Amino acid sequence: MKRTKVIDALKCTAYGNDICVKGWVRSKRGSKGIFFIALNDGSTIKNVQIVGDDANFEEDTLKRITTGACLSVVGKLVESPAAGQASEIQATSIEILGDCDNTYPIQRKGASWEFLRTVAHLRPRTNTFGAILRIRHNMAMAIHTYFHEHGYFYFHTPLITASDCEGAGNMFQVTTKNLYDLKKDEQGKIIYDDDFFGEQTSLTVSGQLEGELGATALGAIYTFGPTFRAENSNTPRHLAEFWMIEPEVAFLDQEELMDLEEDFIKYCVRWALDNCKDDLEFLNKMIDKTLIERLEGVLKETFVRLPYTEGINILQEAIKNGKKFEFPCNWGDDLASEHERYLVEEHFKKPVIMTDYPRSFKSFYMKQNQETADGGSVGYKGAVAPGPTMQGTDVLFPSIGEIIGGSVREESYDKLMAEVKRRDMDMTHLWWYLDTRKYGSCPHAGFGLGFERLILFVTGMQNIRDVIPFPRTPRNAEF
Repeated sequence: MKRTKVIDALKCTAYGNDICVKGWVRSKRGSKGIFFIALNDGSTIKNVQIVGDDANFEEDTLKRITTGACLSVVGKLVESPAAGQASEIQATSIEILGDCDNTYPIQRKGASWEFLRTVAHLRPRTNTFGAILRIRHNMAMAIHTYFHEHGYFYFHTPLITASDCEGAGNMFQVTTKNLYDLKKDEQGKIIYDDDFFGEQTSLTVSGQLEGELGATALGAIYTFGPTFRAENSNTPRHLAEFWMIEPEVAFLDQEELMDLEEDFIKYCVRWALDNCKDDLEFLNKMIDKTLIERLEGVLKETFVRLPYTEGINILQEAIKNGKKFEFPCNWGDDLASEHERYLVEEHFKKPVIMTDYPRSFKSFYMKQNQETADGGSVGYKGAVAPGPTMQGTDVLFPSIGEIIGGSVREESYDKLMAEVKRRDMDMTHLWWYLDTRKYGSCPHAGFGLGFERLILFVTGMQNIRDVIPFPRTPRNAEF
């Protein structure tokens, strides 16, 4: 008999007909010679209940039906007398496809998140991680659908690169060289002319620079793929391997970029509410009782657009009124997560798009605001800052802090080169990027959204290691 998915079986009203379901045992109990099995195949957070008479099955078969075992069940679909479920299956035959012994590590309830990370090969079978992974799939679908419907082209950027987009140097090297016998020059530097690519290469930290090339040819593109950061950061917000969404759009200014950021993220949240109802209700009950309310709140609110300088003034005023922060927040400081969350959760109580950051801690490719005679700058909507600022547009969210980092890109060759020289950057491997400013340069802008941070917000989870199937973190590359 052809298999019916559990999600479809639960919707089916063809009572009296035989049906076949397959899946894994969530639980089994018995009473007065009748057994009850909760079976789940991953298609939904909900289980289908299997009911049977002990007398109709061999004792050895019943003993082998344990939590985690894989079954194929054929039986009659009937209306259920139990509350909370419309139907159940009265089993006529049960085939055990895979036994599960009593060493199964996730059968006990209340296992900690830390423990479940040690059995990441099995944790997708739990209710929580099943819900997270279905939501993760739906968010990926939302992203592709949004950009396709808005005329963007999916642009594939390389994972192996000789350039460092962020300039921080925290990159994983890619090599075929024998690490026990490295060829070096007189200064002791490694020579790469005998390596696979003939030069030093690494795993990408961002597809942005190549994405800009696509935008200046196709008009509007987006990338969606894995990126890598060799940062020794053991925090709930950092991974060594994570996924990024990076749209780049020609002829887009700062105001339009912020419109795009807000519209895009609201689309994703709306998609989750429309397509992940059961999973969100489960997570709202078990993980974060304000989750759905917070998601719905994002759709209702217009995001605040806040120049960095004004944000610093608000934070300093809060300090004067007794608010304590662990990190300093003077003009010129890169805001910490605690500062961002204060602005979003306590001061404005809604998402914030912060603009016009100081040049000192932003990337070389960002467009600089108009400078004033006293060395300051005039930025978004005429806001005056005491120093030079860049047209950055970062989206700050409740519970997360920064969820999107974006900017208008500098299109002028002369201004871009002046910034490169000011920072004393080696552009040997980025000659092609500079070329785009020589040949038909155009205004353009874009942003990067860490996919896992979006999943954190949508699921209510607190640790980024729990929203990706197999997290890569310092000293951990298992599974």
